[in-house]
Amino acid sequence: MSAAGVSLRHARVRYGPLEALHGVTLHAPAPGVTVLLGRNGSGRTTTLRALAGTLPLSHGTVLWDGADVTRLPAYERARRGLCLVPDRRAVFASLTVRENLELAASGRPLSPALDAYPQLDTLLPRRAGTLSGGEQRMLALSRALLSRARVVLVDEPAQGMSPKVAARTYELLRGLDACVVVAEQRLPPGLCAGTVIVYELRRGAVVFSGEATERAASTATETGTGTATPTEPPGPAKPT
Repeated sequence: MSAAGVSLRHARVRYGPLEALHGVTLHAPAPGVTVLLGRNGSGRTTTLRALAGTLPLSHGTVLWDGADVTRLPAYERARRGLCLVPDRRAVFASLTVRENLELAASGRPLSPALDAYPQLDTLLPRRAGTLSGGEQRMLALSRALLSRARVVLVDEPAQGMSPKVAARTYELLRGLDACVVVAEQRLPPGLCAGTVIVYELRRGAVVFSGEATERAASTATETGTGTATPTEPPGPAKPT
């Protein structure tokens, strides 16, 4: 296993008395794209938050480029180049689109964001909170692009987007020279080829790990539940 990237080792996370992750072990290489698959309640969002440091582990380890960052707070991980794009409240609603982008750019030109999503150009004076859901996702991802993050964690990046803009989004994520981890309910067509790594979670446990091409082939040949054969026993259902 390469040390470059982010990893969880035997990670357990609790929400009060409920355990949401049951000893999850995974590695997302850098550079590269890793997809966390799972239905609502599978633990994929919790996994992202554990990697970002916004949720503490009750047991296990978080590694970044081979170094133990389990006790490193979320803001320190952000300072070192980790960017989390949650599925909700991913932009500063009271600020304009331009102000959102300028905060992420830190004095650098905004052109990479506007080249990625030309639709944002005419929206620059608008308050981010007045944008549609898809427009807010474009803005949130543009902020991640401008930040030049070394690790980008994105929860459902194409939520609310048209198919054309969604395809563009996955193309952008695949083109980043970073460790990219994406949480999705289903494997998007734009991430089915190449060396994309997939971990499928069910009830807080990993039930499949491999390349996206293997997962796509597995799905095509399944005739039962539509999920991969578990590699470890799942625990009770828990919230994401």
